[in-house]
Amino acid sequence: MLPPRNDDVCFTAAPLKIPLSPPPPPPLFNNLSSHLVKTGNSLARLIDSFTNRNRVDSFPSAIASLSLSKLLQPRPRTNIVPKSPVLCSSSLAMTTTTTQGTSSSIESSRGGLVSGSKPNDEERVLISEVLVRNKDGEELERKDLQAEAMAALRACRANSALTVKEVQEDVHRIIDSGYFSSCMPVAVDTRDGIRLVFQVEPNQEFHGLVCEGANVLPAKFVEDAFRDGHGKIVNIRRLDEIVTSINRWYMERGLFGVVSDVEILSGGILKLQVSEAEVNNISIRYLDRKTGEPTKGKTKPETILRQLTTKKGQVYSMHHGKRDVDTVSTMGIMEDVSIAPQPAGDTGKVDLVMNVVERPSGGFSAGGGLSSGITSGPLPGLIGSFAYSHRNVFGRNQKLNISLERGQIDSIFRVNYTDPWIEGDDKRTSRTIMVQNSRTPGTLVHSKRSDRSDDGSPTIGRVTAGIEFSRPIRPKWTGTAGLIFQHTGARDEKGNPIIKDSYGSPLTASGRPHDDTLLAKCECVYTGSGDPGSSVFAFNMEQGLPVLPEWLFFNRVNARARKGLDIGPALFILSLSGGHVVGNFSPHEAFVIGGTNSVRGYEEGAVGSGRSYAVGSGEISFPVMGPLEGVIFGDYGTDLGSGLTVPGDPAGARLKPGSGYGYGFGIRVESPLGPLRLEYAFNDKQATRFHFGCLAGAAMSVCECDPPALTPSYILTVPI
Repeated sequence: MLPPRNDDVCFTAAPLKIPLSPPPPPPLFNNLSSHLVKTGNSLARLIDSFTNRNRVDSFPSAIASLSLSKLLQPRPRTNIVPKSPVLCSSSLAMTTTTTQGTSSSIESSRGGLVSGSKPNDEERVLISEVLVRNKDGEELERKDLQAEAMAALRACRANSALTVKEVQEDVHRIIDSGYFSSCMPVAVDTRDGIRLVFQVEPNQEFHGLVCEGANVLPAKFVEDAFRDGHGKIVNIRRLDEIVTSINRWYMERGLFGVVSDVEILSGGILKLQVSEAEVNNISIRYLDRKTGEPTKGKTKPETILRQLTTKKGQVYSMHHGKRDVDTVSTMGIMEDVSIAPQPAGDTGKVDLVMNVVERPSGGFSAGGGLSSGITSGPLPGLIGSFAYSHRNVFGRNQKLNISLERGQIDSIFRVNYTDPWIEGDDKRTSRTIMVQNSRTPGTLVHSKRSDRSDDGSPTIGRVTAGIEFSRPIRPKWTGTAGLIFQHTGARDEKGNPIIKDSYGSPLTASGRPHDDTLLAKCECVYTGSGDPGSSVFAFNMEQGLPVLPEWLFFNRVNARARKGLDIGPALFILSLSGGHVVGNFSPHEAFVIGGTNSVRGYEEGAVGSGRSYAVGSGEISFPVMGPLEGVIFGDYGTDLGSGLTVPGDPAGARLKPGSGYGYGFGIRVESPLGPLRLEYAFNDKQATRFHFGCLAGAAMSVCECDPPALTPSYILTVPI
């Protein structure tokens, strides 16, 4: 049955800070070997007295001297837990005292030495009785302690012939039981023979705890560890286990802390002294990329320091240090980051030096790629790009990107300025200012008529400017809010403004050549571990604000989710997305269904376009060889019957089905350019189609009406 818990026991903790180096142990415990030597001397005198009194001629004196010399080389004592600091507090005192009551003469028939079969065996003494007493020679008040001491004895039994070594080992066993602070063997000559008495001094009863220097160690952890021992004899073995568990608590959390001393004070008060290494100072050292020597950095030190979770005065944690290294690395302006803890003199604290190697701060890039939204022309979807970027404007990790993407029909000119952490904000809020001028084909919604070869598709022009703020909401969650102004219109192949397509469907919501919209945007994103099969969830809402009467007023919501599940070596990914629009919106901004990132087996936008949509996708990928993976998939998408509610019903005019599914197989490969995929799909109309793209995931792309993004196939970067 378990002993009752002392739930009403209270403990106190004192926030005294102690240096890392443990104080020297009390003089009583300076050298375990010296105590063993004293024990050996006591036992040796006992044997020597027997030898002199009985004058046993058959036992050479050389053997006695040999035994004494062996005794003076004490056996090292094995700690219960290696190198545990608790041994500094265990009072293993073996003192030499003068035994009383020893008979002046011993007859050889009772006390003679018993020699072994070999002349150089260690001499043995015949013991008639073995007792355990306190240091005054009286019986112990607590019979359970006397039983513990007797149970610890292995060699010392009544009517047995013992060597000094065997007695010494039993002394160790009594001390190792953990209940006694000292143990001294005393031999008493009686008329019945030699009585061996182990005079022990029990530890004090535990009545209180004082814990000093433990600033981060939870008080409840310490209280729970000691609570069951309140009112009981202090057991050094149990105490050693508690100290080990406390040190393990620090180690598991990567904290620089250790129990440096344990002391039993008068009155049964246990003093636990903990040393925790606090951070004294944090400095940044910039290293040259080529030589590795210290140099002058471009990044302001405060820009790096505010990224760190480790602060002055905190107990240093290796886990936090690793996290800080990863955080600084993700800033994108460092090639290498490391932390070197160093002792801060004799204060018991640590100084942290962060070594950083900076990347080139700016550069030009040029490349090419494919846009999935363009399906016509001699080289459908081919795009070229040229960009300039600066990663560390003003040395504050602010980003400037200026890019131009140009295709056969479409073009995008974009300027982005991002401050990843607004100065003075403690919530890690970022700010992005964006200006964009784009021209994209309107074929996804307003494709040209198939019965008129001279008919062209409209081109949608957008001028957009806005500001967005983003910040972490909680771990793995990010929130974004912004205000965006958009000026959109349609033009024909000659560049003339138009308000209707070739089917007579309107191209603007206002009936004018251009639609103006002021959008309030709100988005919430959850990102798992970042692995291909990790969970992802995103919710986006845009509200048109009619500041002027002619500005559009509508509400658009979008959501997408993805979940991965390991099935042996294979990975199953389920993706869902959906959205809805309420109000007066431009027809060319309807949700588009079908294509590489929606329902495979169909051309881009061939399933339908509507105010609402839902797309589901399931795929199983499995390793084939090296970086090559195979995949089988199935997709389904529908406009939920909302195609008719889009002004002019452009989907119905083009006889789009409004719903459809596709399935097929393909391959995926990891390349220096990113994940590439090639897929062959069948749809429910018995048509087949190849799909090629970068990045994985079919239904994860929300059917938004933003310009199709560049998917680069080659990028050349020239650093400044």
